[in-house]
Amino acid sequence: MGSLERLRALCLALPEVTERLSHGEPAWFVRDKKMFAMFADRHHDDRVAFWCAAPAGAQEALAGSEPERYFRPPYVGHRGWLGVYLDVDVDWAAVAEVVRDAYRQVAPRRLAALTE
Repeated sequence: MGSLERLRALCLALPEVTERLSHGEPAWFVRDKKMFAMFADRHHDDRVAFWCAAPAGAQEALAGSEPERYFRPPYVGHRGWLGVYLDVDVDWAAVAEVVRDAYRQVAPRRLAALTE
């Protein structure tokens, strides 16, 4: 299974998540309204990654401590979103946690509580 398929499975396993294209890339939304993650297949560089919502301070902590895995993405990085490289040896357990955290950032409390 490729990176996109694994990421898709993680995102679509969360409550009331839909997928559609956004800016030419697959993206995942809560209740088809609020985006929480977006695939980036060499979207602005020569890397495969995804961008996602993140809790306050997560972008700085992760990108600062593991720049080979995490980064500040263009356009949404100033809002605290996190970039995660998928063209490295991916720790899928860590990615699953990042995806759940992203979902919790935008999901209504009732839905977010279902993931705890």
